[in-house]
Amino acid sequence: MFITFEGLDFCGKSTQVELLKNYFEKNGASVKIIREPGGVKISEKIRDVLLDNKNAEMFDETELLLFSASRSQLVREKIIPFLNSGNIVISDRFHDSSIAYQGFGRGINTDFVIQLQKFAIGDAVPDLTFFIDIPIEEVLKRKSKVSVSALDRIEVSKNDFYEKVRHGYKYLVENEERFIQINGLSTIEEIHKNIIEEIKKYEGKK
Repeated sequence: MFITFEGLDFCGKSTQVELLKNYFEKNGASVKIIREPGGVKISEKIRDVLLDNKNAEMFDETELLLFSASRSQLVREKIIPFLNSGNIVISDRFHDSSIAYQGFGRGINTDFVIQLQKFAIGDAVPDLTFFIDIPIEEVLKRKSKVSVSALDRIEVSKNDFYEKVRHGYKYLVENEERFIQINGLSTIEEIHKNIIEEIKKYEGKK
């Protein structure tokens, strides 16, 4: 099974990834965790360029292509081999991030972004994608607890950008059957419980 987590920055994805990993491992499954961008040597080097807040002059098109290049390497070097070996793969972000962030957020032609992501990921389409949804006010509240110098190049983005990204995720929820929206304002425990319930539903359909 290939599961991805999506959402605005500071929505709590990483916490839920770890909780889900622990859940599967307690049930005897072999689990591999992936983070995006990054995950393999080449992709980590691209990550350094993408997220360095000193690279403020980066054009939106460059950003999209770098994310896609990092993802393409990760898919072929790790994700597909992991899945072929019978592992459950859980990714903290995947190709839907580019559709929401670079397509809707940056305003790059969405159809092009979607086609580029299909090229980048090939057959590595997630079985389930959890969108942990929080309002922009909550993003700001959580961001305020982090020092400005610790924010990456994407995290320093303004409110209107995040509004567009959130709209992009809502579009994906409406148009992709594998997308499941989770209320990110619930407690960590409630969110985890909701995720497990959805996974059990999915497994029951197989």
